[in-house]
Amino acid sequence: MDDLFPVALQQLKDVFGYTSFRPNQEPVIRNVLAKKNSLVLMPTGGGKSVCYQVPALVLPGTAVVISPLVALMKDQVDNLRANGVAAAALNSQLTPEEAATIRSEFLSQKLKLLYLSPERLAFELKGLLTRVPISLFAIDEAHCISQWGHDFRPEYTQLNLLRENFPDVPILALTATADAVTRNDILRELHIPKENTFLSSFDRPNISLSVKCDFKKREKLEAIVAFIKKRKYQSGILYCLSRKSTEDVADELLKNGIIAKAYHAGLDAEDRRRIQENFIRDKTTVICATIAFGMGIDKSNIRWVIHYNLPKSMEGYYQEIGRAGRDGLPAEALLFYSEADSLQLAKFAAESEQKEIQLEKLARMEHFATSMVCRRRILLSYFDESLDHDCHNCDVCKNPPTRFDGSILAQKALSAIARTREQESADMIIDILRGSQRAELLEKGFDQIKTYGVGAETTSAHWHAYLQQLIHLGCIAKDYTQEKRLCITPFGREILLGNKKIELAKIPDKVKEKESSGAPKAKDSLDTRDARLFEILRALRYQLAEKEGIPPYIIFGDKVLVEIVTRKPASLSEFADVPGVGRHKQTKYGSLFVKTLREALTNT
Repeated sequence: MDDLFPVALQQLKDVFGYTSFRPNQEPVIRNVLAKKNSLVLMPTGGGKSVCYQVPALVLPGTAVVISPLVALMKDQVDNLRANGVAAAALNSQLTPEEAATIRSEFLSQKLKLLYLSPERLAFELKGLLTRVPISLFAIDEAHCISQWGHDFRPEYTQLNLLRENFPDVPILALTATADAVTRNDILRELHIPKENTFLSSFDRPNISLSVKCDFKKREKLEAIVAFIKKRKYQSGILYCLSRKSTEDVADELLKNGIIAKAYHAGLDAEDRRRIQENFIRDKTTVICATIAFGMGIDKSNIRWVIHYNLPKSMEGYYQEIGRAGRDGLPAEALLFYSEADSLQLAKFAAESEQKEIQLEKLARMEHFATSMVCRRRILLSYFDESLDHDCHNCDVCKNPPTRFDGSILAQKALSAIARTREQESADMIIDILRGSQRAELLEKGFDQIKTYGVGAETTSAHWHAYLQQLIHLGCIAKDYTQEKRLCITPFGREILLGNKKIELAKIPDKVKEKESSGAPKAKDSLDTRDARLFEILRALRYQLAEKEGIPPYIIFGDKVLVEIVTRKPASLSEFADVPGVGRHKQTKYGSLFVKTLREALTNT
């Protein structure tokens, strides 16, 4: 089917406004055009949707896309329609009349793409779908198939029926987050040959990674307020562990003049819909949410994601930060880590049906948050990808730690652990080292042991950080099943006995959020005049979006606006050459944008 690839390239230009596929898209699309089943792992913002949308335009028949959330379907359909593509979604939110219209369009073969939930698929499998030629099945968020995936959905397990009922229709499974175990599960469930796995780099180099450890609640809120105020007008998501936290943090932000809304599963459906809609349409810039928010968001101009609490797994963390910077422009991910969060999540994991694997996932997340080496290297290694150099876009790389001989400091901690028979958590060990007078410590007689008070000159926060380093360096092990008690490893005993030395990274004192160059924005690379042009076009985009009842980024993303003000097209033909401007949008918006740009240039 190689003869179809030039047609696919032409569709890419005509519909989406690009002249070439990304390197990792081309082999996938060739495979789909050859009607081979495939699994695609591609980072958020990497262009997964193009891998099935373009073949859907080329192959005869209608492509069926299985998607887990109504909001995700709506966003995809709105984007396709904005580019002149006949697409629709059948879901539970439609009126009977709306559903009947879509079914009629499907049966008359007017649609090139039909989106269904996995639940709806089961209903339509042997009825509606058998009456029209199907070009391909695309399964989005395919990690939901696997019980090892972080968003396991039981409804997804029935998707193996596709192979039984439509043996000749190619299946394309797509996800941004799946470790090796999850990938193998997907391949087995959907009968996809292992050699048809397309694994792109998980790296999102445009996202800056930062972690702040052991901030007290007030310090954390002050840091968050400072962070957001330096990013005025930027869209961002702040993830919290509990519903109450989302409301408390949103209230705190409102007190500080930041327009923020709380979002969680406890709100009624209409409130959730309205909050999400206002965020997508740039009417609300900050959302404080549980992880219930975001999976269905395709908003391209989210510039930052903050984790108020530690996520429970690297997969979840990766997916959540991936909601920032989908347009490829600079974005930021900030995570707050505390031992209390870690302990709470460990209790949740210990009570789950998959206790061992959940505790292991949490341990890897904790390692990422507390390590003093390049965070991107740790993140990528989790997904079996090696980076042979530091990223220079995380807090550790930007502020490399100073190292010192930490042997004596380590011996103090190891001695306290040994003298408490390796039965105590980090908090108790630190209290012993600092000479605390708390009741539990005194009741256990720990004020009588030799190491009591020997580390009083080191702050609690610094002791927490040093203990984490000793865990990473293999001196201490943390037992997640026993209240996180600390145990000494054979290597740790060598250090305790003075047979070996160890280097530790010096812990800097906490500093308030400060930036000399400002936060990264879509227009940062533009000069003063072009930055003004960007704001004029952004205002025009907002007005058009309000009139049409769609999110502004569906008209043009920030990246396309930057291209427009940089190229300054003076005619419709020049406007059509801007990357991201397809034929339909050129016809619909070209004259107005060119005219607005010309008038703005005349007045500057």
